[in-house]
Amino acid sequence: MTPVNRNQLMAVAHSGPPEVSPPAWGTIQDAADLYKVSTKTIRRYITQGLIQAERFGPRLIRVNLTSLEAVGRPLQLGGGA
Repeated sequence: MTPVNRNQLMAVAHSGPPEVSPPAWGTIQDAADLYKVSTKTIRRYITQGLIQAERFGPRLIRVNLTSLEAVGRPLQLGGGA
């Protein structure tokens, strides 16, 4: 068995689960500006369930900006239909 030095042991002892960053939330306008689309497009994507949004109170809507990354799809270059 290989001896373990103290620094290796301390690194293992202090390493917990990986940090998961919380989702970035923004307004509908923020999301539209980020992807250069209209606010109507963002609202349509929310209605279709393509992006995640939450209602905070009767009028305040926040969009999960990280969920926008899943909306786009790669272009098929070279003769795709």
